[in-house]
Amino acid sequence: MSRLMHVASGPYAPPVPARELTAVSADGARLHVEVHGPKDAPAVVLAHGWTCSTAFWAAQIRELAVDHRVIAYDQRGHGRSPASPACSTDALADDLEAVLEATLAPGEKSVIVGHSMGGMTVLAASARAGFREHAVAVLLCSTGASRLVAESTVVPMRAGRLRTALTRRILGSRAPLGPVTPLARRILKYGTMGPGSAPHMVEACARIVHACPRKVRYAWSQVLDLLDLGHGIRELAVPAAVVVGTADRLTPVVQARSLVAALPNCVGITELPGLGHMTPIEAPQLVTAKIRELVMTYAQVKEGA
Repeated sequence: MSRLMHVASGPYAPPVPARELTAVSADGARLHVEVHGPKDAPAVVLAHGWTCSTAFWAAQIRELAVDHRVIAYDQRGHGRSPASPACSTDALADDLEAVLEATLAPGEKSVIVGHSMGGMTVLAASARAGFREHAVAVLLCSTGASRLVAESTVVPMRAGRLRTALTRRILGSRAPLGPVTPLARRILKYGTMGPGSAPHMVEACARIVHACPRKVRYAWSQVLDLLDLGHGIRELAVPAAVVVGTADRLTPVVQARSLVAALPNCVGITELPGLGHMTPIEAPQLVTAKIRELVMTYAQVKEGA
C-alpha cells in the first residue's frame, strides 16, 4: 500500500518474510501477518505499538529469524492491516488471539513480545484462553497499564491538570503529520527517543510513524487515553520481563516499575540509561538478546518437558 514507508537499507530495512497470511479477528477485521525463519524453530510473536507496523521490528526479525520462527503482525489500521471502526483493548486482545490461532499449532508455545500498545495488547489478552494456550513467556517493552496521559512527560512541566490537558491535546491531535522533514525528525526524536539516538534510528522511526493514517492515530489515541489494564497485569501468569528507557517520555520508568510491582511472575526489569520510548530500535541488540534469553529459559524447557 502506498502509505507504507520504511528505510530501504541497513539494519532497519524490513526483511522479506518466508510467507505472508491474513488472520481474521473475532469481528471480521483482517490482519496482515508475516512469518520469518525456519518453520520448525522456536516461535516468537511480535506485537508493535501505536502508529507503528511490522517494519518496527526489522532489526529483531533479521537477527532472530536465523534460528527462530518469527511472527509479526500489523495492528488493525496500521501497516497493511485495514482500518476498523472497532478500536478497544478487547479488539487488541481479539486480534492477538487470531494471530496466534492462525500461525501456531494447537498447544504450541511461543514467547510473545509487545512494545508500547503491543505490550498493552499482551495485558489485554492475558486472561484469554488462546493467549494462555500459546504464551510461555512475555517481554514487555516500553509500556504501561493505566494513567498514560497523566504520567507522560512529553510536556516539560510539573505534573498536574494543566500538563495532563496539554498532553492529551498533543497525543490526541487530529492534525496530519505530513512529510518526514528535519523539523519532523526533531519533534519525533524529542517525544519518543533518547537524546543520543543516532540519525539512522530517528529516520527509521519517523518513516514508520508518519506512515500511520491520521484517523487511525487519533482513534487509538482515545483508547490509550482511557486505558486501565490493572486486571490484565494480575492475570498475566507466565514469566514476564520488562524493558524501559530512563528517558522514555511516553511511558516513563514509573510505568515500568508499577508493572514490575504488580506482575505475578516478573523475572526482571532492565532500565536502559538515556534511552527513550522506541527501545527495540534504540537498543536492538539488547532487546533481541532478551527475547533469546526468554526462549532459551522457558520455551525450550517446555518443548523438552
